[in-house]
Amino acid sequence: MTDSSKQTNLVLGVDIGGTKVAVGLVDAEGKIVTQGRAPMVAHDTPEAALKAVMGAIDSIAASTAASGKTFQSIGICAPGPLDPKTGVVLNPPNLPCWRNFPLAQRIADAYHLPVKVDNDANAAALAETRWGAARGYHYVFYSTIGTGIGTGIVLDGRIYHGNTGSAGEGGHVSIDYRGPVCNCGKLGCIEILAAGPAIGKRARAKLAADSSRHSAILELAKGDVAAVTSELVGKAFAAGDPLAREVLQETVELLTVWLGNIVDLFDPDVLVMGGGVAAMLSPFFGEIKNRLPDWCVNPRAAEIPLVMARYGADAGIAGGAALCSESSSSAAH
Repeated sequence: MTDSSKQTNLVLGVDIGGTKVAVGLVDAEGKIVTQGRAPMVAHDTPEAALKAVMGAIDSIAASTAASGKTFQSIGICAPGPLDPKTGVVLNPPNLPCWRNFPLAQRIADAYHLPVKVDNDANAAALAETRWGAARGYHYVFYSTIGTGIGTGIVLDGRIYHGNTGSAGEGGHVSIDYRGPVCNCGKLGCIEILAAGPAIGKRARAKLAADSSRHSAILELAKGDVAAVTSELVGKAFAAGDPLAREVLQETVELLTVWLGNIVDLFDPDVLVMGGGVAAMLSPFFGEIKNRLPDWCVNPRAAEIPLVMARYGADAGIAGGAALCSESSSSAAH
């Protein structure tokens, strides 16, 4: 493919969050050619929120038009719940201004281009399948682990949405029906047990239970147990702190149980992990993979690759662009 054809086959990826809108032009090989960010208006009127998104789109369109770059379609990652078939945002907690808001239609009417809308984990899963760590695979399970746990399933290059568009909520699979109450209302979801806030909470509990125990975590928190976060646990682990390793080891055990359930239910040919917590846990990927057979009936569980996602903080931009890619070309080769 020539450089000129890449420039004419660009897609605009839009990542809408509660506080920001990230936009980027993505070429046919999944490379983000240029990108920008703008503030998001989440607690105003529906029109004000739409104006914020369009302002971000207009800004990057204006800045790239002079160099001859243009985009042929727009793919949007938006907070759920939403209907991926109609592009209607239903009632997202992070964007309370949008309730039953026809986002795809409004953007399509404004720019006269094809528009696709989906949630961030589904879109990121598709980007990893099309261009990233899951390229070449047919049965992809993707998880992003950070403040929460989002997941997406891609079958033969297509996002699996289920009957109503609500499939793929792997972060709310319970592994302990007597466990803590998740933000979703269920007990013992993997999100409430193993996402970033749970890691920080587990570290704080260990430090509070034994005030005499020395740890680099507490030094990083300047002696304030209440200030301990998962980020500090990760920094302490990187410095060789035993308590940090202990906390992350327990997190790994929980994730292994969860992934064992995923493998037995779905039988993926690759497991992809993204997000800040996943990056922190990447030194344990080999251990998770080796221990999966202890938590699976699948006799070939140990053969499934467990890999880090290609796209980090830009997963939403790449994911939005991937939504606009043809399904046939998204399929594994």
